[in-house]
Amino acid sequence: MKLLLDTCAFLWIIRNKPEASRTARALFSDAANEVYLSSVSAWEIAVKHRLGKLPLGDVPVRYIPAERNKHGIESLPLAEPDTLVLDKLPLLHHDPFDRMLICQAIANQMIILTPDPLISQYPVLTRW
Repeated sequence: MKLLLDTCAFLWIIRNKPEASRTARALFSDAANEVYLSSVSAWEIAVKHRLGKLPLGDVPVRYIPAERNKHGIESLPLAEPDTLVLDKLPLLHHDPFDRMLICQAIANQMIILTPDPLISQYPVLTRW
């Protein structure tokens, strides 16, 4: 199974926060699954860190790759075909970062690990 981590799912799982569900932890820990963090999430983390809304243990340029590598998470770049899915989506969710994650998951046939109920209203598989 190919899993795409929502930004909060990434942060909660790597920080071992109780907000991460048992299902999300089990799917993340299953060696049979491929786990990805989108460059869109890296961008969102960098923006929120820069605005002072997301403290990290280091600057994003070091923190994100170090945590991905430590936890065996692959990077998923945002490709042009991913972005073109956006035109087919209804405007249910107004967060541009989440809308791009939805597009990437659809274009790459992935399941999004997310607690966000708005994301599950789209034609994309989600788990939490």
